[in-house]
Amino acid sequence: MSKEHEYDQKKQLVFCVLTTSDTRNVSNDRGGWTIRQKLEDAGHKIFETWICQDDKMEIESIIEEWLRNPNVNGIITTGGTGLGFRDVTPETIEPYFTKKMDGFGELFRMISYTEDVGSKALLSRAEAGIIKDKVVYMLPGSVKAVALAMDRLVIPELHHVVHEITKHLQDD
Repeated sequence: MSKEHEYDQKKQLVFCVLTTSDTRNVSNDRGGWTIRQKLEDAGHKIFETWICQDDKMEIESIIEEWLRNPNVNGIITTGGTGLGFRDVTPETIEPYFTKKMDGFGELFRMISYTEDVGSKALLSRAEAGIIKDKVVYMLPGSVKAVALAMDRLVIPELHHVVHEITKHLQDD
């Protein structure tokens, strides 16, 4: 492992966390709490958290504000990724993607399928992508699904993903 890669593994990253739900609030937002806790346990910083309704304009407003912040490395959302009429997180955020991480959603559903969720994994529209120099993960609202995604997919590759999408910004 190169010294550059070792440094990247120790760098504190900065994230925003958005819970999209018509029923969650500060006292019962277990998915958002799980994301924050797992990021902090991994040594990262939370810049801001927000809970909003399943509303396209509200989600766009929050995401656009965070995207303008040069200190934020990424955004992780929870909720709004199901098949329900009000679930609009992917439709709202995906148009902003400059690159989509197709493998994230596929792998998440595969792992979910094998982790006792079974065929219900098909109902998840969890996705990830890049918006300019920020990584965005859209996770389901289920605490179990959030923990699975964070532990198995998000946390293990955060430094590598951020390094790859920002290395063109660094002076060689």
